[in-house]
Amino acid sequence: MQATILTLRTTVIPTNKPLTPPPNRRRCLLITAQSQAAVTPDPPSPPTVKLNKYSSRVTEPKSQGGSQAMLYGVGLSEDDMSKPQVGISSVWYEGNPCNMHLLKLSDKVKRGVEDAGMVGFRFNTVGVSDAISMGTRGMSFSLQSRDLIADSIETVMGAQWYDGNISIPGCDKNMPGTLIAMGRLNRPSLMVYGGTIKPGHFQGNTYDIVSAFQCYGEYVSGSISDEQRMNVVRNSCPGAGACGGMYTANTMASAIEAMGMSLPYSSSIPAEDPLKLDECRLAGKYLLKLLKMDLKPRDIITHKSLHNAMVIVMALGGSTNAVLHLIAIARSVGLELTLDDFQKVSDEVPFLADLKPSGKYVMEDMHKIGGTPAVIRYLLEFGYLDGDCMTVTGRTLAENAKSYPCLPEGQDILRAVSNPIKKTGHIQILRGNLAPEGSVAKITGKEGLYFSGPALVFEGEEAMLAAISENPMSFKGKVVVIRGEGPKGGPGMPEMLTPTSAIMGAGLGKDVALLTDGRFSGGSHGFVVGHVCPEAKEGGPIGLIQNGDAISIDV
Repeated sequence: MQATILTLRTTVIPTNKPLTPPPNRRRCLLITAQSQAAVTPDPPSPPTVKLNKYSSRVTEPKSQGGSQAMLYGVGLSEDDMSKPQVGISSVWYEGNPCNMHLLKLSDKVKRGVEDAGMVGFRFNTVGVSDAISMGTRGMSFSLQSRDLIADSIETVMGAQWYDGNISIPGCDKNMPGTLIAMGRLNRPSLMVYGGTIKPGHFQGNTYDIVSAFQCYGEYVSGSISDEQRMNVVRNSCPGAGACGGMYTANTMASAIEAMGMSLPYSSSIPAEDPLKLDECRLAGKYLLKLLKMDLKPRDIITHKSLHNAMVIVMALGGSTNAVLHLIAIARSVGLELTLDDFQKVSDEVPFLADLKPSGKYVMEDMHKIGGTPAVIRYLLEFGYLDGDCMTVTGRTLAENAKSYPCLPEGQDILRAVSNPIKKTGHIQILRGNLAPEGSVAKITGKEGLYFSGPALVFEGEEAMLAAISENPMSFKGKVVVIRGEGPKGGPGMPEMLTPTSAIMGAGLGKDVALLTDGRFSGGSHGFVVGHVCPEAKEGGPIGLIQNGDAISIDV
């Protein structure tokens, strides 16, 4: 059986970028909106604006005495009854570094809300640690946790009649879950990202969570001892914060900041940096401004701001999970985003950031050179982002960028547009007789742009892991097919980080391709193609492949 996956697309050369490449020397340019309309100051709040227009449904009518009694019971005063009420939704739980500090952050957010003259009510939602559940059937619960988070926030906000929302997510599915809830509710809202973890260090080596996954492949291939493996595992996660590379959590946080739904620097300030507490205290001030302006998520999340989010994902080398999450966020506000939209952006935007998993730096390093705002400023300078888009600061992206720092001279974390890691984006939408409805590939260019080899087929991830543990070298030159891991087959479309990490750790990153109807973690890298549609459970062609069938992947 001969199977081929080909990209079917038209390359579009954007007309809003300079025709000559920029010089290698970094310089600051004047940031303006792409249209030449004059920028006017924020309009004064109309005197008729009712800041508590939702909560007044239960605090004002005499017929709602029971509601008011309950609110007095939780400590509100008579004066408080006329204040706006803010729901502060935290994805706190103790069993995950990404989330274990969010209760502390929610306390700071509540204080900031009260300092702004409003009433803050904290509540919690569920969370799943992808890194803990990875490689097990526990991953079947990961993607659905996104929708549980969205449903629970929407439920509490709607039932309690809160006027605005500040959400504090930490792990991968938390960010899109909170944004989906905000989009459905369409009440003034903003997101405070829990922040990234610092890298771990041991005996002169630097580690992160993917190091802990990849060391298994090194161990089974005989490259390291079990003691060395345990040293990596014990020192990969030194404290609080989300996984440190440009993995799914940092990808979505960066995309949401570029989209305008979080404050500047939110995505790049590390979890344990004091600046994160400052951001939490400021959130209330900005939420009050959103209430006064009656500026809601559907005013901010637009086709143009979603395009900005896709641009930042491509430039930073972000996770393939951004594809399904941004599509879901778009649907929550009544917009349509397609696979072809991602391919169009990928054709136009270069891959610039030397960040893990394919690079050498982590998010904390990017924070040190100006963080996501410096990257946004740079991309605005060259016309990749739309500066007219409104943000939760009450100002446009271009207006915010006037105060952003320039990237410092000599830094090598973000490449110049004239010297990209790859001239186009790393996320590629592939179609062919194995994926007639599309698939999502993550190709940085380091793996090459073409792979062909005989199929090595596994019914599920566990079978593949057992085989590579026995004989890693038997995988060399093969296209590994892991099927039965789609939304229905998994069920839940689990991520294949453990298999990709085993391949990379065994030193087979350039000698093996992996094809699956499941997903990939943001930590996955190599020649990987996922989201193959239709999935095997739905009768897709991936279910017909047999060992030894020739498969070609042409990017």
